[in-house]
Amino acid sequence: MISIIIPCYNEAESLPILTKKITEILKNANISGEIIVVDDNSPDGTGELAERLKLQYNVKIIHRKRKEGLASAVLSGIEQSSGEIIGVMDADLSHDPEIIPKLTLPLKDKKAQLAVGSRHVKGGGSENWPLIRKIISNAAIFIGKTVTNVKDATSGYFFFRKEIIEGVNLNPAGFKIGLEIFVKANYERFVEVPFIFQNRRYGTSKLGGGEVLHYIAQLASLWIYNFKNKRKKRPMPICEEILK
Repeated sequence: MISIIIPCYNEAESLPILTKKITEILKNANISGEIIVVDDNSPDGTGELAERLKLQYNVKIIHRKRKEGLASAVLSGIEQSSGEIIGVMDADLSHDPEIIPKLTLPLKDKKAQLAVGSRHVKGGGSENWPLIRKIISNAAIFIGKTVTNVKDATSGYFFFRKEIIEGVNLNPAGFKIGLEIFVKANYERFVEVPFIFQNRRYGTSKLGGGEVLHYIAQLASLWIYNFKNKRKKRPMPICEEILK
């Protein structure tokens, strides 16, 4: 089974669309899966809406009392997951659910243990981003490469086999939980699947100056982690042949 975790804060407009799309894609690909919505007490009624979606789709809901952050939301979802494969994606329709079968197949076949939806491999990219956002994103990814071989180091769209994080101490601070997993998880091979990052259609972005500072602090902690564990840059072969 596959468990897809969707952290939410004020995503009432996009969540029904995404839930329907994921359900249809899983059905068409003959994939058994569940959707886990983690809502941080959204004032726009996302949590109540998720309860109604549960009547129609295979959805689990975790209601949290306050906004605690994306990383901790993902960890809460993992704790409640039933699948041996875990997926993480945004609720705002920026992550294309059509590539879910490509992300999960190499994990099911155990040819890789981690699959990343990537904007930075051939065929990937971002849609109509303003220049300042491109500069910030590219700078973050450039620095992220100092701790991982994943080309899209800041991707928030990824799937992995659950066992690779067993016994791993993941930091719930900040919003780049993917980077924590890319660096600390116990895996040997990964694959990056290209997709086009779509601009948010509904609601407002959660990215602000505070998140940038969290990212810098997270990178510092990961540099120290790699140094202490003598893992400056682990060799992790990219399984591009899996996609052919």
